[in-house]
Amino acid sequence: MSRVNLLILDGPSLNLLGKREPEIYGNQSMDDFLPALRAAYPQVNIEYFQSNSEGALIDKLHEAASMDGIILNAGAYTHTSVALYDAVRAISAPVVEVHISNIYARESFRHTSMIAAACRGVIAGFGLQSYRLAVEILQVR
Repeated sequence: MSRVNLLILDGPSLNLLGKREPEIYGNQSMDDFLPALRAAYPQVNIEYFQSNSEGALIDKLHEAASMDGIILNAGAYTHTSVALYDAVRAISAPVVEVHISNIYARESFRHTSMIAAACRGVIAGFGLQSYRLAVEILQVR
């Protein structure tokens, strides 16, 4: 069986996981979480990229078009970016939108995702385990 190639793509302020609002996002950084996630799925090659720049996220989506799947936590761009919506629609790789917090239990402006309709599905509210759930979905080809 060939390895599955996935990209986790994180947007603005997610570089501060473990430090930023731990009551919402927890106290574990992505650097702490990724090794355990990779170890749990040895048959999956998990690449990671984070940027606070919308353009860099779009460029990475375009570069990753041939991946087996993309796990996208667009952060605040989720609620504002038609450009990310268009970028997801422009590629053939399946994209799963993820959120660490339950965006529907937060401020009303977070209840609308500009990118969800372009994605295969949305997982929200399970902390960093939201990423694991997305790996479960995307590793099945």
